[in-house]
Amino acid sequence: MSDLINTTANVQPFQFHVADDVLKAITNRVATYPWHEMPDDGGWDYGTNMEYLKELCAYWVNDFDWRAQEKRLNGFSQFIAPVDDINMHFIYEQGSGDAPMPLMISHGWPGSVAEFLDLIEPLAHPERFGGESSDSFTVVAPSLPGFGFSGRPPRPYGPRKMASVINTLMTKTLGFQGYMAQGGDWGGAVCSWLGFDHAPACKAIHINILTMRHPDGPQTPAEKAWEAQFDNDQIMQDGYRTQQATRPQTLSYAMMDSPVGIAAWIIEKFHDWSDVEVGEIEAAHTKDELLTNIMIYITTRTFNTASWIYYGRREEGGRILSPEGKRVEVPTGCAVFPAEMLNWPPRSYVERIYNVKHWTEMPRGGHFAAMEEPDLLLEDIRTFARTLR
Repeated sequence: MSDLINTTANVQPFQFHVADDVLKAITNRVATYPWHEMPDDGGWDYGTNMEYLKELCAYWVNDFDWRAQEKRLNGFSQFIAPVDDINMHFIYEQGSGDAPMPLMISHGWPGSVAEFLDLIEPLAHPERFGGESSDSFTVVAPSLPGFGFSGRPPRPYGPRKMASVINTLMTKTLGFQGYMAQGGDWGGAVCSWLGFDHAPACKAIHINILTMRHPDGPQTPAEKAWEAQFDNDQIMQDGYRTQQATRPQTLSYAMMDSPVGIAAWIIEKFHDWSDVEVGEIEAAHTKDELLTNIMIYITTRTFNTASWIYYGRREEGGRILSPEGKRVEVPTGCAVFPAEMLNWPPRSYVERIYNVKHWTEMPRGGHFAAMEEPDLLLEDIRTFARTLR
């Protein structure tokens, strides 16, 4: 990585350190939160369960060690570089061996680069984990514009515009002639646009979510049944999405003022979207993992600008990839996790949107694949990449 700094003057090393007084203020706000009344039988039906949130907040105040998580994050090589007038943050891990494949991995909302902390080293250095260095990747994990440690865009960007920024990062800033892109949640949409707009620099994509739609809609009985089921499943999920796509600024005033509010807004998604039974969020995510991700939103003061991506996607035209029915023609790998909140359609539908060369139906796992099932995701990325090397 030193060569990159020497040849690219605008790429600067980055470390994140939260001031003691900021940590103290956050802890105080959590400790003094004015808990309100909630029906005893509410469970998780009305949103984040208060009993669990109180438990999490007690841990946050008394036991959570942000400094340990900060140290772990800062153990990775991180950088800031100006890209299309945005200061883009990214983790960079040079892969082992003679020819590591460049790989961009992208998070979504309400995630962050913290999703990938268990994935980066095995991707870059498989020989350290019983694998072969021939499977190695040089990993670039950016914080999306407006998220976490990256700067804010001048106005809401959708995933198509973010893909353009990331392609510039990969090609012009970092100098890669070609790369593969992987993503879930919004990262899946970003990867889709990278494959659609930025081939041949983006040589292939691997996604663990289907965010895009074909303009002609479902055609077969199985596809139509999927659409009906999808629409029904999304009824109880659409509230946050509609708010963030239409009036994110109004929401932000409350969220930017309340660490507990941000935690509740995000925890609901990690509970509902993970492959767990109701009330068993910690079967997939530890308190430390949950709070580390939440603290990134709070300490960087990016809850507002991170939510802008929904507004930006609406302005870009929504889920339709191409009104003309064109598809992503670069080789596409699909990791189909059974508890994905945006449930996958039949492969026949996906193949009208992507040049699907690899399709894996996973035995378990949900929306946050890199955190829930890092080993399954890792092996699937490797298997797909072997067909490209």
